[in-house]
Amino acid sequence: MSVAVITDLTKSYGAELIFSGVSFRVDAHDRIGLIGPNGAGKTTLLNILAGMQKPDGGSVFLASGVTTGYLPQIADFHPARTLVDEMRAVFTHVYAWEEELTELAARMSDPAVMQDADAYNATLERYADLQTRFEHAGGYTIEPRIRQVLDGLGFTREQQDAPATLLSGGQQTRAALGRLLLVEPDLLLLDEPTNHLDMASLEWLEDYLLNWRRAVIVVAHDRYFLDRVTTRTIEIAHQRAELYSGSYSRYVQMRAERMERWRKEYEAQQEHIAHTEEFIRRYKAGQRAKEARGRQKRLDRLERIERPPVDSKLKFHLGSDIEPGEIILTTEKLVVGYRDHGEGGLRVAMADTKIERGARVSLIGPNGDGKTTLLRVIVGQLSPLEGRVTLGHNVRIGYYAQTHENLNLNATLVDEIRSVSHLSEESARSYLGRFLFSGEDAFKLVGSLSGGERSRVALAKLTLQDANFLVLDEPTNHLDLPAREVLETILHEYKGTLLFVSHDRYFVDSLATTIWALGHGAVTAYEGNYTRYRALLAQGAPHRQPQAVERGQVQPTVAEKTEEETGPATAAPTRLRPGKRDKRGAAATVRSLEQVEREISEHEARLTSLEADLASASAEADLTRIGELGEEYERERALLDALYTEWQGLAS
Repeated sequence: MSVAVITDLTKSYGAELIFSGVSFRVDAHDRIGLIGPNGAGKTTLLNILAGMQKPDGGSVFLASGVTTGYLPQIADFHPARTLVDEMRAVFTHVYAWEEELTELAARMSDPAVMQDADAYNATLERYADLQTRFEHAGGYTIEPRIRQVLDGLGFTREQQDAPATLLSGGQQTRAALGRLLLVEPDLLLLDEPTNHLDMASLEWLEDYLLNWRRAVIVVAHDRYFLDRVTTRTIEIAHQRAELYSGSYSRYVQMRAERMERWRKEYEAQQEHIAHTEEFIRRYKAGQRAKEARGRQKRLDRLERIERPPVDSKLKFHLGSDIEPGEIILTTEKLVVGYRDHGEGGLRVAMADTKIERGARVSLIGPNGDGKTTLLRVIVGQLSPLEGRVTLGHNVRIGYYAQTHENLNLNATLVDEIRSVSHLSEESARSYLGRFLFSGEDAFKLVGSLSGGERSRVALAKLTLQDANFLVLDEPTNHLDLPAREVLETILHEYKGTLLFVSHDRYFVDSLATTIWALGHGAVTAYEGNYTRYRALLAQGAPHRQPQAVERGQVQPTVAEKTEEETGPATAAPTRLRPGKRDKRGAAATVRSLEQVEREISEHEARLTSLEADLASASAEADLTRIGELGEEYERERALLDALYTEWQGLAS
């Protein structure tokens, strides 16, 4: 059953077209990932679906009785309410029913009412009706549900009973998410819910959404999250929307195949046009003029294939000509943190450790446990409470701060780049072009930029520091998916040493050779990447305090891990691609894969056709036709899901 049908949406801001011709449908249990570059219109589309903005053209049809819930990127809370009170406000009507039930119970025990049969029966009837509503709304489980959601999102009981406005920006985003989950709308619209969540909260949210029995459309840049949660993907890019069946990994493969087909078809048509035009030029005045005129008419009627769009990508390099010594960093009896005026504070102790040249260390842990504090001590911005940090010979640090405090908000982009280089103004503007700043963008003030744009400026400065030891604090924050993938590739190629904090598990999995897990005031080391770390935790394997982090090659990504290494119970979602096969079964496996892929393409084409038919039926308000098409669509979806499962088994 469809809860929403979106038909031919168009939206512009002034003369700037954001998107046009956006059409898709949302089924009752869909989990759709909405992806695309920053600025492509993802938030605008969610606002339109939530009824907060109107499109310039097209329509949004919601089924009768369907409710929507929207999580914006910026939360809003009442200054006088505690966090728990904010959650309780969701159930104001249920609490009102509870009060009325108490009043009705007292009234039914009143002797005067009991003696009046009509009054008593009316009161009893009202009580029974409210009792049914109260139970259906989960009235007896409201308080446990509120605590379960807030506990899952990482709020302490002290924070839950404190004013919500005292929470940090990231905590308020999590609280708004909790409020929305308690509302349980039929269509849940989430705009960047993974921002500001640590890994534990991310995993809780994933599990919650996997058990969600209603429709979800989510904007996210976390590939691990998208792979685990979503079942369909909508890409908004180049002013259009494309629908793909499957999660992010499946989308990556299907999009590459689609773009390759598009490119070949465009090039073939251009070759045909050039050949035809040459024929017309040569023979338009000769004996074959009639044939030339006929070809000209056919050429004029030819529906031209649009040139495939070219994705703008970051283009930069990280490296250093300075060769450091064997030991990059040494800690001795190190304790970091701070003391406040009360009994609280932060204290993190590390066993003596060394990081050797070429190591790639990922520091993970809950928000607020001291990851940034530890990094700032290592780069020399803070003094340790105890012990010391010693850098090795010829070590040159490049530090990326997640809050971008190393950026001068009052400087122009070109001046900010020139502050860390000897580039001329012209060269600095050209350099900024590698980070997708073109033309007059170079003269914008840093303070006027969005979070993603500031991240690109910070990366541009980082590349000019000639660092052989990169210390990165949440480098993927505010970056869209294409930018994250470029950064990941560049860091793979980087020959220096890495110490980084990131909540992007895909990013950590791809780059880390050692995990430093921070928690309960201590750092624990695990060899391998994030998948290996999760496998060790699941197996209850012993761990050790960090002592020497050795250099070595980057561990294989999760897609390359064997089941023996990771364990089937902890294997993470991967980009779906054919694995290695032995020679004996190669031919049969290839034939099976090709057959399944061919069937997948056929069913995907059928689904696309059904979506168009459903859009037409919705526009005509033909409920009978909508029901028939919906049933057929469900059958096709079920067949396609089975084919995806079969494809994944064959490919791996």
